[in-house]
Amino acid sequence: MNFTLGVPDDRFEQRTPKRGLITKMEIRVVSLAKMSLRPGDTVWDIGTATGSVAIEAARLVAPGRVYAIEKNEEDVGIARRNVERFGLDNVAMMHGRAPAGLEGWPDPDAVFIGGSAGSMAALVRLAVERLRPSGRLVANAATLENLQQCLTALRERGWRADIVLMQVARSKPILDLTRFEALDPVYIVTGTAEMPPAGGEE
Repeated sequence: MNFTLGVPDDRFEQRTPKRGLITKMEIRVVSLAKMSLRPGDTVWDIGTATGSVAIEAARLVAPGRVYAIEKNEEDVGIARRNVERFGLDNVAMMHGRAPAGLEGWPDPDAVFIGGSAGSMAALVRLAVERLRPSGRLVANAATLENLQQCLTALRERGWRADIVLMQVARSKPILDLTRFEALDPVYIVTGTAEMPPAGGEE
């Protein structure tokens, strides 16, 4: 199947508080790139909300599978309808509050944490324990506190953390003029296991 990475946000059904509970397209594309997904991979999407990351990941890893979890029951229904809208059969959607319920999932090649519900440290520790060799963890953090929890949990396990701060503004027309509207800034943390130096010590 041919497709273009970066599905516009308005292609997804979503709740409509402030700009909708969705990982915005610009953040989503960078997060997916950091996950280095390949066909056949197994992916966890924790805090999937509308399912936008799960859906784009599923198209990248097919015939691999994406396992997604969301604590808000209304959002789970929305995410399932979005999966159906895109005609995907390789996404398993679960209603629950992670990390509970993840013990039955197969070990992942990549883990995305889009929402942590106050459990960022516990989720990172679990991901580090379960990721397959050369696996990658990507977490989105909107607050300094979540960022710090993520970094501390990674470093406690001897993992490397690389951080990108994304501050995106989109153009918006005003009559015949154009202004820019800022999206909320997001820290994108990529965690990878530290590898020993090639060749070892002499």
